[in-house]
Amino acid sequence: MGWADHVIWWHCYPLGFVGAEPTAADDEPVRHRLGRLTGWLDHVVRLGANGLLLGPVFASRTHGYDTLDHLRVDPRLGDDRDLDELLREARARGVRVCLDGVFNHVSRDHPVVQRALAAGPDSEEGRWLRWSEGYPLCFEGHLDLVELDLTHPPVADHVVEVMTHWLSRGVDAWRLDAAYAPGAQSWRGIVERVRAAYPQVWILAEVIHGPYEDFVAASGVDSVTQYELWKSVWSSLNDRNLHELAWTVGRHADLCRAFVPQTFVGNHDVTRIATRLHDERHLPLAVALLMLLPGVPSVYAGDEFGMTGTKHDRPGGDDEIRPRFPAGPDELDGRGQEVLDTHRHLVSLRRRHPWLTRAQVSVTEVTGTRIALLLSAGDERLTLTLDAGEDGREPGWWTDEER
Repeated sequence: MGWADHVIWWHCYPLGFVGAEPTAADDEPVRHRLGRLTGWLDHVVRLGANGLLLGPVFASRTHGYDTLDHLRVDPRLGDDRDLDELLREARARGVRVCLDGVFNHVSRDHPVVQRALAAGPDSEEGRWLRWSEGYPLCFEGHLDLVELDLTHPPVADHVVEVMTHWLSRGVDAWRLDAAYAPGAQSWRGIVERVRAAYPQVWILAEVIHGPYEDFVAASGVDSVTQYELWKSVWSSLNDRNLHELAWTVGRHADLCRAFVPQTFVGNHDVTRIATRLHDERHLPLAVALLMLLPGVPSVYAGDEFGMTGTKHDRPGGDDEIRPRFPAGPDELDGRGQEVLDTHRHLVSLRRRHPWLTRAQVSVTEVTGTRIALLLSAGDERLTLTLDAGEDGREPGWWTDEER
């Protein structure tokens, strides 16, 4: 067991969090805003979390996933000193920090892309990119996001340089954005070289669907994003069809025998859980599943207050789920105190049972509206029961420890 077995991440999208301009100018002045995050670190600790999972912090054109320079902090957030200060403040509180590595693609304005376009696909500069019929490949049809060729040795060298550079500055972990796009094997050499230099690093890959266990084995990463479980949590509760959840928990148990998945009920790419659920009384049930099922859990900033927001399929469609936050939680005027208390209670329960990270899980009872899950590790046992409510019954959750 390593440090990641004990981490609970608080996931934050920095550009939205600090209210950064939607688009960076070519001569963007440095705006020292990362300190706003420091004002929330005590909240993270009071929540019971001990990890800060950051969205993109590197220089980019717009939303952070169109990188311009992996070795420079986005001037809309600050500079190196601001990030160093955030890392120091986090470390002083025992909070680990994970950065978002957007390496599959970069902005069309990135110097590497500009040189490749000028020189052509058969040039040394051109080999930095992936091409199709003389045109550079763009990530999922987004013309501003040009794909790098991670199998080209100079590109792999660059990714390793970036990852080790920031690890040397005090970062603990990396999230590999869109890791599924270039394929698992493209990451193998990169991950091995980074881990050789920093053996304690934890590396998370964003994978939406597919054989997660095969991706972990082929790439060498530690974990992947458990989207199957995320979908099943809200879908089964909305439909009051906990047979769906039972099936997914069985699948989750199989995955946990191969690696420790990264679990969540909200992140920067999906409609907030408080909005997604049809019955607001189901929110504590979703949080109970997040905190008590095996895996490495993350809480998306604001979900612990019951914040709402819908992801839309249009330009600016992420704005609702990536809002600006005030300087500190005290400025939220007590919003969502009951939801916050639920999160704190469940995080505390998780802390009392750290073995849950690698627990075995099995379904001992299931109907359309009720499910009982047995969690075990060695001599440890905990039963989580959920009732989605029906025929006048109030939805709720409980464990055999607390009933």
